[in-house]
Amino acid sequence: MVASKPDEPDITDTVSMTDVPLIDIRNATIYRGSTRVFENLTLKIEQHEPAAILGPNGSGKTTLLKVMNRELYPMRQNNASVRILGRETWNVWDLRSHIGIVSHDLQARYRDNTSGLHVVLSGFLSSVGIHGSLAGRISAEQKSRAREIMEALGVGALMGTELRKMSTGQQRRCLLARALVHDPDTLILDEPTAGLDLAASFDYLTRIRQLSEGGKNIVLVTHLLNEIPPEIDRVILLREGKIIADGAKDAVLTEKNLRHTYGTDLRLAKIDDYYLAYPADG
Repeated sequence: MVASKPDEPDITDTVSMTDVPLIDIRNATIYRGSTRVFENLTLKIEQHEPAAILGPNGSGKTTLLKVMNRELYPMRQNNASVRILGRETWNVWDLRSHIGIVSHDLQARYRDNTSGLHVVLSGFLSSVGIHGSLAGRISAEQKSRAREIMEALGVGALMGTELRKMSTGQQRRCLLARALVHDPDTLILDEPTAGLDLAASFDYLTRIRQLSEGGKNIVLVTHLLNEIPPEIDRVILLREGKIIADGAKDAVLTEKNLRHTYGTDLRLAKIDDYYLAYPADG
């Protein structure tokens, strides 16, 4: 079963973009390939509402991310819709000026000989790398903007360095810079510390907190409690394509809810506004 993509842009929507939710999913049935991941899913996240979408592997997190990124569309059916900033369809270049996405899937699509600067510049073209005639479409102003962001994220020295010669953390920061070239209002981060060691994880999460403090809205997709920064208060728990709980972090992150979500016994601790899960005794 393949989901249907709307044929025409939604040109009838004249509501101010500041008055609409970031994402508004209503009664949506969503397939990934031939697998039905969500049935009658309803979920709304407002603009400037930091949120974490939490769940185990196979819960539907990646599919939901692809819906937000307009890679997947819901089945056509009455009373079902997925709207991003009030629209059911978007030109991908226009959307990137509002929402930046950093994901492991995107990182894996880059050639290992792509330079750090070309990773960042590709954000202007919504492409994977800069190849062939694409290089001629990059302006001097865009190159200057890319260099500025790389310097701010501590990877300015890696502009000419190939991805294969970088650490995973350095690669991830280049992808973050790619997402920031359009200065989007919202950053959607998919399992941001996957593959990073402890020091690189702490560094990356600190940079995310700094971006949040600087006014960026953060939507975090993860299966790790400790990735959720104190600035995020809303948590959505997913399991097997269903929302298990949704609401304020302190109310949602309970041992009962997490046992149900992950299907395992556990204990929960809160330290300095971070949550940690660990095995239950025995």
